[in-house]
Amino acid sequence: MTKGAIVSPRLAALERELVAGRSEALGLFWQEITERGAPLIEPVEGDKKHYYVTFLWRDTGAQGPLHNVVVFARLAAWKDPQKNQMTRLLDTDLWYRTYRIQADLRCTYLLSPNDPLTPPMNNWVNFISRMTVDPLNPHVFVQRRDPDIPDERELQFSILELPEAPPQPWNEPREGVARGHITHHRLRSEILGNERSIWVYTPPGYTPEAEPYGLLLLFDGWAYLETVPTPTIIENMLSEGKIPPLVAVFVDSLKLPIRNRELPCYPPFVDFLTQELFPWLRQRYRVTEDPTRVIVGGSSYGGLAAAFVSLRAPEVFGNVLSMSGSFWWDKDPEDGIPQEWLTQQFLAHPRLPLRFYFEVGTKERSGFVDMIPCTRHLRDILHLKGYEVYYHEFNGGHEYIVRRGSLANGLLTLAGPWLSDAS
Repeated sequence: MTKGAIVSPRLAALERELVAGRSEALGLFWQEITERGAPLIEPVEGDKKHYYVTFLWRDTGAQGPLHNVVVFARLAAWKDPQKNQMTRLLDTDLWYRTYRIQADLRCTYLLSPNDPLTPPMNNWVNFISRMTVDPLNPHVFVQRRDPDIPDERELQFSILELPEAPPQPWNEPREGVARGHITHHRLRSEILGNERSIWVYTPPGYTPEAEPYGLLLLFDGWAYLETVPTPTIIENMLSEGKIPPLVAVFVDSLKLPIRNRELPCYPPFVDFLTQELFPWLRQRYRVTEDPTRVIVGGSSYGGLAAAFVSLRAPEVFGNVLSMSGSFWWDKDPEDGIPQEWLTQQFLAHPRLPLRFYFEVGTKERSGFVDMIPCTRHLRDILHLKGYEVYYHEFNGGHEYIVRRGSLANGLLTLAGPWLSDAS
């Protein structure tokens, strides 16, 4: 909890006015926040690399007597409610918490009034259900419910973007940009013993008589169809000639027990892709059989899976787009210490004709897992083996709001060169 002198210049000025007896200053402050929105973002004098970010809460009495308000954001010790409590300003209805934050952060956050101050344990859904979006912030990031997972629900988060956050220019539909087409399918796998949704995106002007199209395959397909607007990103890039037309396939990952079995380096899942999905896809769509024009991608376990399937089937998948890949994962965990099993496999295996694009966030740390050193280790091993590797770190956490930019960066890097290859 913030203690001592107020570091936010605006709140310090407000406190001085209230102490001086100018009670109308509080009403003027709330009017200002209503017009500009929260959080309050202010420069740090003499430091261009950081800003003061002040989260605010107005006590309207809706929660009854207010004992605390907790900030849950991708910041230091973000899962510890005790360390992220707001402070009440004098005896007013204003509660606040100020952080000094690097100027290029993009993240989401939630607030929790009258929080029980207990850690999340292992049930993320229950943990997040006690929180709310910031009523003072109109900018909301939505994760829509996957229709194939009945007990899943839509999630909403408030958005924090500091002035130096990397641009994400491709996310919003643009007027006059041609649209592609999305077709929903259901595909039964005899290898995996289950059925799932497959969405196939075909670009504007798609025709089965054309030269075979490049292919993008993404795991956690619903998230990359709805939460990360992949079709819109592709269409905006096409309109500016940044990438060639390509077909995108979104593979649903089903509910967590199944997802957490299939995505972490699971050989039958590779067999499903190569022996069932790809023959099915090539019977229905004009897509390439050239692995150098196939990108397989995903995030978290999906990023791990993308690298694994390329190792197991390089004759099918020639490019890996991994966003926050779970490269700490171990096949036989010992004492909770990451063993980086897949990195060991690439080290032991002869070099393959593969290209890699990795992105990982500097705030992707949780418990014993720190994704930065694990991803750097894999990057370094691949470099030593002679692979073509593109690597980028961003200031952010393990969440989809940053993956909109990661996906776009990966497509520009991996699919962009296909334009010159075709000329």
